[in-house]
Amino acid sequence: MHKMSTQTQLQELHEEVIACTRCPRLVEWRERVARERVRRFADQVYWGKAIPGFGDPAARLLILGLAPAAHGANRTGRMFTGDRSGDWLYRSLYKFDFASQSKSTAQDDGLVLTDCYITAALHCAPPQNKPTAEEKNNCLPYLIQEIQILQNVQTIVVLGKIAFDTAVRILRQLNKLDREAKLNFSHGGEFCLPDGLTLLASFHPSQQNTFTGRLTEPMFDAVFERARQLIERNERSLNPTETGTR
Repeated sequence: MHKMSTQTQLQELHEEVIACTRCPRLVEWRERVARERVRRFADQVYWGKAIPGFGDPAARLLILGLAPAAHGANRTGRMFTGDRSGDWLYRSLYKFDFASQSKSTAQDDGLVLTDCYITAALHCAPPQNKPTAEEKNNCLPYLIQEIQILQNVQTIVVLGKIAFDTAVRILRQLNKLDREAKLNFSHGGEFCLPDGLTLLASFHPSQQNTFTGRLTEPMFDAVFERARQLIERNERSLNPTETGTR
């Protein structure tokens, strides 16, 4: 029997995520938002289901966010698509050659991620962006599977404290991080793990952070510039006679 390709494994996982109804509160909320909508999107059909991750199956960069936005990904069906947090993220990814364009407005807008895969700690929009502990636990197996499938990942960028804590928890479960290691979240934090993975931390590009100036564009760009540097450094170490990026 042939081993399933990474793309096939991801597709099967994505289908399982989309069909998920593990969290009654989140199911009720995502569907109510999709029915009631908001005035500026009143003429649009919302996705209203769980949102799978997406990106390059061979990605060396994994981005982990908190959860879909109620009127962003819950509307469009793709992570960080159609909201202001996504505007910040794709602008930076485009700047450092991880994305084919600097905007993401819909699933069919032509965006292609290169060497980058985006997912989240939760796959459904939580009310007030505050998931319960049980809801976090229910989504955890999906993220564990994603990390196991994405075997080329070298650098993980976590956006916000919940994403950071989720990543640390999973890396410990997968024995990629010592259970006694103490990692504290801070913007720009960089943690080198024993198996060669690097964890980079950033404030989440939410309006709460960007409108107040807690997170600025140079601060955010610095995280993805560092991710690019790490990937290129690893590539040079593996191919010392070659130059340039993939």
